[in-house]
Amino acid sequence: MPRRPALSLDRIIDAAVAVADRGGLGQVSMRNVGKELGVEAMSLYHHLAGKDALLDALANWIFTRIELPAPGAPWRPAMAGRAASARDVLARHPWALGLIESRRFPGPALLRHHDAVLGCLRGNGFTVTLAAHAFSVIDAYVHGFVLTELNLPFDAEADAGVEEFIGEIEEHLSPDAYPHLVELITENVMHRNYSYADEFAYGLDLILDGLASRLSAEPASG
Repeated sequence: MPRRPALSLDRIIDAAVAVADRGGLGQVSMRNVGKELGVEAMSLYHHLAGKDALLDALANWIFTRIELPAPGAPWRPAMAGRAASARDVLARHPWALGLIESRRFPGPALLRHHDAVLGCLRGNGFTVTLAAHAFSVIDAYVHGFVLTELNLPFDAEADAGVEEFIGEIEEHLSPDAYPHLVELITENVMHRNYSYADEFAYGLDLILDGLASRLSAEPASG
């Protein structure tokens, strides 16, 4: 029988990710992660103080997966790339959405991520205040969009299921009672290969346009 690889913090985190991906964050416990690894839960305490430390490590792990702005990169493509990367990571690991900003003790990957984002903005002429606003509004948009995508009653990445979903509610949509909603569905959704996922880039551009306008209007300061 081949020997089991030595237990390590990285293996524990990978196992915790597998548990969370399969059953949600509520299934993450020292016992379940130990079971995933084929070891007793007590073995994990040689590497982690307990469940809170495990959740801290999971939050930190998520930030290791998100693309960081390259040093000296122009702010707009850097922010667009980071936002797209964050959306992809959070969509693949839905349990992370409520976890990443809730931890009291941020890990090094989280701190490095935040510092790189702010550094990119500051290096491109954003004031400290405008950089803070930019960071906040972009992340709020990404997190909100992912939350919506995860809860749609159809596939957000394709038109599959959209027409069926609309067909189910059409009987409740009287043009007299809901003229603007019917107009939207008729002209923008039905028979148009509509994909809600396409809204992400458009909405992000609106935010970046607004930030560009603010950046050009505000004098840079230290």
